[in-house]
Amino acid sequence: MTLTTHHLSRRFGDRLAVDNASFSVERGRLTGFVGANGAGKTTVMRMILGVLAPSAGTVTLDGVELDQATRRSFGYMPEERGLYPKMALRDQMIYFAQLHGLSKMRAAANSDELLERLNLTDRAKDPIENLSLGNQQRAQVAVSLVHSPTALILDEPFSGLDPMAVDVILSVLTENARRGIPLLLSSHQLDVVERLCDDLVIISEGRILAAGSIEDLRREHTRDRFRLVAPQDLGWVAAFPGVAAVEAQEATSEWGQPPVSDLVLTVEGAADAQQSAMRALVAEVTARGPLTSFGAVTTPLSVIFRDVVEGTTSDEDSQEATS
Repeated sequence: MTLTTHHLSRRFGDRLAVDNASFSVERGRLTGFVGANGAGKTTVMRMILGVLAPSAGTVTLDGVELDQATRRSFGYMPEERGLYPKMALRDQMIYFAQLHGLSKMRAAANSDELLERLNLTDRAKDPIENLSLGNQQRAQVAVSLVHSPTALILDEPFSGLDPMAVDVILSVLTENARRGIPLLLSSHQLDVVERLCDDLVIISEGRILAAGSIEDLRREHTRDRFRLVAPQDLGWVAAFPGVAAVEAQEATSEWGQPPVSDLVLTVEGAADAQQSAMRALVAEVTARGPLTSFGAVTTPLSVIFRDVVEGTTSDEDSQEATS
């Protein structure tokens, strides 16, 4: 099951808020939707859900254009809290599940299961207005999931949550994605997106600038840098063919043990030449003594986002992936 936007555009008067947005949300995969405030994320989500009509373009599920009956089976969590403040949490979940067509018995069973999974059972009879902001956010997530949706659209689901609450919701969302539904979520917390999501869509000023797996995006934006750690003197590495620069990292050594060298290397040349040079370097290091680790220095999502949106580059925020 694949949810796909095809050349979506939306105008508000003379302002083009979304411009020709096309991307896919694959079944069983979590797709992060990131962009600055006002980039167009919420507008795109509302067009997917039919809350807003697109000025141009369509949305399909497995190649079939969405109708209202299909959209009714989706789960949606808006950024703005939209629950009834004086209604008890469990009653509210049952009510929304029945609106989606579930029997009262099935709605109650689903509600109780979610309340337990989200650590809200002891708050089931509390009105929404009596819940903490974090628990109100969990309640919003619960309502979006209570009818076992066929697709899930979440707008800033982690806003206002402490790290433990984020982990609880991450677990529940991952379970739902793994049962085979498309799941699209927007978030400003790039560290959470990086930890949770399989795929990424980057939007800026209404235009989709990048879309694909995080692994592919990271590979595309990874610099020509490698990290080498070994319990031996590697002072000679700076002169090794293909090595353009060496940065020594802070390292410690045990009393009576050889000093540990921890180096980040910048390597010149095309990809094939780099790989050849690094294979030769690793062979030379292991011929001289033990090797602790060697691997490419990858670029975190925060830097990839900045590169894509602003066209800037920064090596300072790079982090290691060692083998």
